[in-house]
Amino acid sequence: MTQQKQKQINLRIPGPTPVPPDILEAVGRPMVNHRGRDFAAIVGRITAHLKAFFLTRQEVMVLTCSGTGGLEAAVVNVLSPGDKVLAVSIGSFGERFATIAEIYGAEVTMLSYDWGQAASADDVRKALQAEPGIKAVLVTHNETSTGVTNALAGIAETVREADKLILVDAVSSLGAIPFEMDAWGLDVVVTGSQKGWMVPPGLAFVAMSDRGWKAFDSARMPRFYFDLAKHRDSQTKGQTPFTPAMSVFFGLDVALARMVEEGLESIHTRHRRIGHLFTGRQR
Repeated sequence: MTQQKQKQINLRIPGPTPVPPDILEAVGRPMVNHRGRDFAAIVGRITAHLKAFFLTRQEVMVLTCSGTGGLEAAVVNVLSPGDKVLAVSIGSFGERFATIAEIYGAEVTMLSYDWGQAASADDVRKALQAEPGIKAVLVTHNETSTGVTNALAGIAETVREADKLILVDAVSSLGAIPFEMDAWGLDVVVTGSQKGWMVPPGLAFVAMSDRGWKAFDSARMPRFYFDLAKHRDSQTKGQTPFTPAMSVFFGLDVALARMVEEGLESIHTRHRRIGHLFTGRQR
């Protein structure tokens, strides 16, 4: 049993990441009424903290699903069948984002790179010039399959210059490395609970810009569970539209309080230092 615990603590995979003992303890709390005041207070704290980490004034919706569910929500809430999409792929999860869009009827143009290589904003600009009818760009901030981080701010600037939507997979970046939703002009941002947030899998966090919500009004891809307006409207009452993964909410509440206490800059410094230990780079 001791050996098993040690293996869990020293987990060395991209995710799920190890969960600190106090957060695991919170995950084991007894259930409460998910339509009651206690849970509403938790939802209020969580969403306020998430907005601070996304660096956005927009609402951050908490969905009970994996990060891939969040990517599906990003696609179906702003696009319609037949919309042209540019998918920037530097690895497995970039390909997955494109596949989701294709399955729902989007017309996808791929901008693919060899695994281990980052995307170029200049390549994105050329791809958008070659396909003027593109409505949205799908891009992964940090590609979990390779550990490569895209220079998202520069790519986003290029996309905004072309007046296209930008949908971002930030599953393994947000909460760990610098990220600024509003300042970088990102339209849909998705992350997941099991990476930089120190809690078990089971939740996805999604935020949309004003441009994203405007696109939502005309989007015609089918959606029910992943209808972000349902999640946004429920959160104003401190609820979720469907039964939440309550235990993960409990853990997230504790994790976010810890992260707020540590502060964004210190969190980024800690992850950078640990990353350098594994790559052999100097600080």
